[in-house]
Amino acid sequence: MLIRDALLPEFDQETATTRRLLERIPDDKFSFKPHPRSMDMASLATHLCEMTNWTPETISKDSIDLASYDPSQRKIAASRAELLERFDKSVASARAALATAEDAQLMQPWSLKSGEQTFFTMPKVAVLRTFVFNHCVHHRGQLSVYLRLNDIPVPAIYGPSADEQNF
Repeated sequence: MLIRDALLPEFDQETATTRRLLERIPDDKFSFKPHPRSMDMASLATHLCEMTNWTPETISKDSIDLASYDPSQRKIAASRAELLERFDKSVASARAALATAEDAQLMQPWSLKSGEQTFFTMPKVAVLRTFVFNHCVHHRGQLSVYLRLNDIPVPAIYGPSADEQNF
């Protein structure tokens, strides 16, 4: 079995679950934040779109240098419609990159850097599972709490939720 064939079902399941959460964010709650140090809901949801887009970047490059990142270029989604459009585009691009990735490519080392400092180096497959997929799951968990705090029904994720018993 090819590595991509093992990753694609996980990718499909996790992105479908993430989309179900994003679909529930009402436009009037985009500014909600549960704590002063927390991201607002729009920023958190936009970040989920951005992280999904890290898949093709991870597969096609050997590293990312955070020193070249300009946060002022970041555009936060202004509506649920825009958010879902971005997410769907990001998922399509990520899935296409993953579906064509070869085992040798996925076993190549990839590094997260900031200038001369290297934070970590791992095989690309490990980066996809931890830095991309699991990182998305982490922030999706945060988003589910934001929904709950706003009395917005939380969808079933890995089993029933208090709002959706059918799994």
